[in-house]
Amino acid sequence: MKLSILIPAYNEGQTIAEVLRRIAETHVDAEIVVVDDGSTDGTRDVLRSRHDMTVIFHERNAGKGAAIRTGLGYVTGEVVIVQDADLEYSPQDYPVLLAPILSGDADVVYGSRFLSGPHRVLFFWHSVANSALTLLSNMLSDLNLTDMETGFKVFRTSVLKDINLQSDRFGFEPEITAKISRQRCRIYEVPISYHGRDYAAGKKITWRDGVAAIHHILRFNLSPRQQPKPPVPHRVIHRPATVADSHAGHFA
Repeated sequence: MKLSILIPAYNEGQTIAEVLRRIAETHVDAEIVVVDDGSTDGTRDVLRSRHDMTVIFHERNAGKGAAIRTGLGYVTGEVVIVQDADLEYSPQDYPVLLAPILSGDADVVYGSRFLSGPHRVLFFWHSVANSALTLLSNMLSDLNLTDMETGFKVFRTSVLKDINLQSDRFGFEPEITAKISRQRCRIYEVPISYHGRDYAAGKKITWRDGVAAIHHILRFNLSPRQQPKPPVPHRVIHRPATVADSHAGHFA
């Protein structure tokens, strides 16, 4: 199978180079597609120096969901990992995330922060909010996930590309959960490590995103299908020949 790693990034100048280094340390043979979502902090300067991956620049900040939609247009692998550009989710967990797909058991894998993996102890009310949002999502989607809001998800690319994604920001997580449930995808959860950061270190999710998540859960579980959204204006800065020729990395 061919593997792609899709990285949405916004103002991660302090971490993006380290994330890419840690991906390289896994020795996983994969194409990397990075979508810079209008960064203003130096992230773009780091990415301009990388010619070994596809790098796409949004002309304006549009949100994580919008960055994922853009990146999917350049992904060529049969399986895609969504990897955040901060240091909260470790590429060292790729083998456990990929195992259910490699065995032929899963179409989608969620990396759960609440299934016994090591994690940094941080915010109590964040954990309460995550549990409440996951519970509401499970009630409407009839799934039994422990961590709907996890940022570490793996998909068979055909599944992800067949879904009409709408959310621009962090609504991607409840939206994709609702829609893979409707498609009756085979979903697995696996334990992952989680190195959460605080707001001083650049954490971006706020209580407003939690309130918005309730709206997204209701909207995407209860409403009919939406019209496709127009693409976000962007420029492709680097696109290696191997990617342009549709030869993604192989893994087994």
